Order: sequence, then C-alpha cells, then structure tokens
Amino acid sequence: MSVRSKITKWRNVSAFCVERATDYGELLGIELKETRQRLVRELSALVVLAVAGLFTLSFVCIAVIATAWGTAYFLQVVWGVAGMWLAASVAALLIVRSQKPGRSLQILQTEIRSDLDTLREALK
Repeated sequence: MSVRSKITKWRNVSAFCVERATDYGELLGIELKETRQRLVRELSALVVLAVAGLFTLSFVCIAVIATAWGTAYFLQVVWGVAGMWLAASVAALLIVRSQKPGRSLQILQTEIRSDLDTLREALK
C-alpha cells in the first residue's frame, strides 16, 4: 500500500469522523431532551401514585384498627397492620432492587458502535 493511498484512506476516515461528530451532537441533544421528558413524566406519575396509595392504605388501616377498637383482638389487629406494612415495605424493596435500570442514550450508543465498526472495516 502506497503512502498516497494511506493518506487518502485516512483523509476519508477523518472526513467521516467529522461528519458523524456533528450528527452525534444533534442526536445527543435530542436524546437528552427525550430522556428528561420521560424522567419528569415518570417521576410525576410515581409521586402521585405513591401519595394516593399511601393515603388509601393509611385510611384502610385506620378503618381496620377502628373496627377492632372495642374487641378483644385489638392488639392483634394493630400488630397485624404493622406487620402488613413491614411486609409491604420489604416486598417493595425487593422489587426495586430486582429491576434493571433504564438505558439512557441507547440510540447514540448504537450509532457510535456502528460507526466504530465502519471505521475498523475502512482501516483494514
């Protein structure tokens, strides 16, 4: 392979890299915007769900305790409600820890990998 062909090959590769770098910048901006919107939407929904769920469960627990107020099973009911909350907390912890984190910027990563493969092929 002559020096001239090597220079031409490297010039073509560098032109490709410069062209793709601007595309990466645009793609990064788009993906960051989409990720931010998705995150805000999901967090808002989770906060509303958590507040509504906690209020509902709190009132159900208060109703169960109030129903057992004058009975001989009052202490068992109170401890049963506390145990139920403990079990729900442990279950929620296990569910959260078992979930895979979301993949942000997946399209950008795929494009960069594809371009790196193209560059490897071009430099052979």
